[in-house]
Amino acid sequence: MKTHVLLRTALLMLLAFVHLDSAAAATTAPTVSWSTADEILTRIKAPAFPAKNFLITDFGAVAGGTQDATAAIAKAIAACHAAGGGRVVVPAGVFLTGAVHLKSNVNLHVVAGATLRFSFDRALYPLVYTRWEGVECMNYSPLIYAFEQENIAVTGGGTLDGGATADTWWSWNIKRAAQPAKQRLDRDALNAMGDAGAPVSARVFGPGHFLRPNFIQPYRCKNVLIEGVTINRSPMWEVHPVLSTNVTVRGLTIVSHGPNNDGCDPESCRDVLIENCSFETGDDCIAIKSGRNADGRRVNVPAENIIVRNCTMKDGHGGVVIGSEIAGDCRNVFVENCVMDSPNLDRALRFKSNAVRGGVIENVFMRNVQIGRVSEAVLTIDFLYEEGAKGPFMPTARHIVMENVTSKSSPRVFYVVGFKGAVIDDIRIANSIFSGVNATDVMHHAGRVVLENVTVEPAKVTRSLNSNAAPSP
Repeated sequence: MKTHVLLRTALLMLLAFVHLDSAAAATTAPTVSWSTADEILTRIKAPAFPAKNFLITDFGAVAGGTQDATAAIAKAIAACHAAGGGRVVVPAGVFLTGAVHLKSNVNLHVVAGATLRFSFDRALYPLVYTRWEGVECMNYSPLIYAFEQENIAVTGGGTLDGGATADTWWSWNIKRAAQPAKQRLDRDALNAMGDAGAPVSARVFGPGHFLRPNFIQPYRCKNVLIEGVTINRSPMWEVHPVLSTNVTVRGLTIVSHGPNNDGCDPESCRDVLIENCSFETGDDCIAIKSGRNADGRRVNVPAENIIVRNCTMKDGHGGVVIGSEIAGDCRNVFVENCVMDSPNLDRALRFKSNAVRGGVIENVFMRNVQIGRVSEAVLTIDFLYEEGAKGPFMPTARHIVMENVTSKSSPRVFYVVGFKGAVIDDIRIANSIFSGVNATDVMHHAGRVVLENVTVEPAKVTRSLNSNAAPSP
């Protein structure tokens, strides 16, 4: 097929600042393909539950949004678990609660017309073993939490309202002139403890500190389903499975614009399916992670075998993002049949790391994705993120394939920035059309980049002085 590539090299300065590193060009071709995704899907099975219901109102919960239902929900979960499993049902109405801790074989089911609203009373969030921005610690419990449980779920057509506002949880990371965010000192202290190898039992935060809890966090769990609910006003990351396997995230509507309000962050998880979800977030829509810096290398569990399909990404820093806490590596990510479009969406596919976080990101596939508008680039690989090249752990991104991707408006197609010693290699873009491009593409310290049957159309079409304009794709 004839390949049309406009806005290129000196003609319109496509692929500016290109450097080919010998280290980057030496990587091995992948053995992973879309058939691998089919194999992964055979292993991902949503858990099933006995047909028994435990209404929280039968255990003392009262609708209205003013009476604390934390103890009643805990009693319902304990009874359901003791009976061999079933559904703990939140009926129609507004119920106020603190942290909810799931047990094996329990499905927390929030019916249509029900709202589980979470209190800002920090006493209702006991210390638990958690991971905060990629570093393990003891901190406030996530709003919905499970530790080393099997066959758990959060389902239904109702709403989970985290209750966060600029006066509550979000205030801990609001940056003001000449005044650092409240969480900054604690964030720095936790990172220092992780880098020093302090035992997790000594990394105690919670009361008197300002590390916000995540919303839903299954930690070291197996067979997890999160389906159907609407999630809003999260303190921080919304759906954050950690060190878990066989995870299904399906049919969620996430609208939460607070600071660090990532939509779904599978971290050091294996066999994950994210499908039919809508994301409108204050940070990345989906961010795949595997631990930060020394602590991520200590735990040393990759994020792997992750499938994202049939999702809609609206506002956010990126549609599908890998990093920045990626010290434990990431491999085998498949993204297909998604729509990404918003003037407040920065990138479609984004990789971010540096020489302090390191990590190998490999075998990332995207196909049949429609992009309307993004404000930075369709593909961003940023290895100068935060600390940049100032460290000994060289990040790697390799074997990245994008096929049948279209975009209508973006400053550029590529923003790819590495540094000497880092590896960015084997990027292949095929059968794709990128329209409305109005700025110079950037590639710095990259290895092989192959375009096959790709059209790049500038926002303002120009023609060569010596030939006719290129035909329409």
